[in-house]
Amino acid sequence: MTIARVAIGVLVVLTLTACAGEQLSLDSSAPAPADSSIPGRWILSAPNAPSCGLELGGAPGARSGKVAPDGGCPGSFYMTRRWAMESDALTITDDQNRPLAQFKSAGPHFEGQSAAGSPVTLAR
Repeated sequence: MTIARVAIGVLVVLTLTACAGEQLSLDSSAPAPADSSIPGRWILSAPNAPSCGLELGGAPGARSGKVAPDGGCPGSFYMTRRWAMESDALTITDDQNRPLAQFKSAGPHFEGQSAAGSPVTLAR
């Protein structure tokens, strides 16, 4: 009788956990969740130039999306229209899909180079 009560208790806990939207995983080889940290507001910085805000659009986990630049962006970054994450590189392109810069993750921010060869940084 005690084993039946324990089994019922375990089933109730597992059912409530599933209802709460959480899943128990005993398999440590499950794939990691998609990176949801790219969409959002970023600050673009370049040496000897004013920084500007870029709003990278997209749903959490998106691998590409639109970009809305603030005014006063350095170089040609005022023409920024799209972003895409391919492998480990983040590329920002203009309205004609020409690359403006390519970045690599550097912890909580991105570091890269503009199409003109200047170092650029994206940070929150």
